[in-house]
Amino acid sequence: MTRKRKAEPSTGPGSSRREFLSRSLAAGAGAAVLGAGGAGRADATPDPPAAPPESVRLTLRVNGRPRTFDADTRTSLLDALRENLGLTGTKKGCDQGACGACTVLVDGRRTLSCLTVAGMYTGREITTIEGLAAGDRLHPVQQAFAEHDGFQCGFCTSGQIMSAVGLLSENPRVPDAEIPELMSGNLCRCAAYPNIVAAIADARGR
Repeated sequence: MTRKRKAEPSTGPGSSRREFLSRSLAAGAGAAVLGAGGAGRADATPDPPAAPPESVRLTLRVNGRPRTFDADTRTSLLDALRENLGLTGTKKGCDQGACGACTVLVDGRRTLSCLTVAGMYTGREITTIEGLAAGDRLHPVQQAFAEHDGFQCGFCTSGQIMSAVGLLSENPRVPDAEIPELMSGNLCRCAAYPNIVAAIADARGR
């Protein structure tokens, strides 16, 4: 005679796997709800608001004349030129100093304006792409870029031209072979490099 096995209670060790998983999931969900509620109570007091950034009045000498404006003390030279002074010829590319699109001249030397704080340059002579031409007469480097098609989309062009002007000021007799390396901080997404190098070499003799 076959003896019948006594049914195990649903809460005992013989519970089905499905029941076990169901109970585990339910318990986990309850703990999560309680935890969330506890966290909410702990964070009920909001953090005090951050102090607003300090604003200062700056006077920068840009393209031969003083320009005065109010700006956050953390404002980069690039943002001051574009946002405060409306000189949008200087481009914001990577904003990390890697592409050269923001190049300007400070006391005649090439400077990445996105990496510098505007307040550092009071009393210095800043030149942007807007300050190169003399009325309707283009700067020799600008003229050479136009004649040699040293651009395609044009986004990097102002930085390329400013860097080229700085390069020729640093070394008016720079050899052709050295131009690519000395301009390597300025990137062109359209890869117009041969024309850019040709334009710089041509402008060197003007």
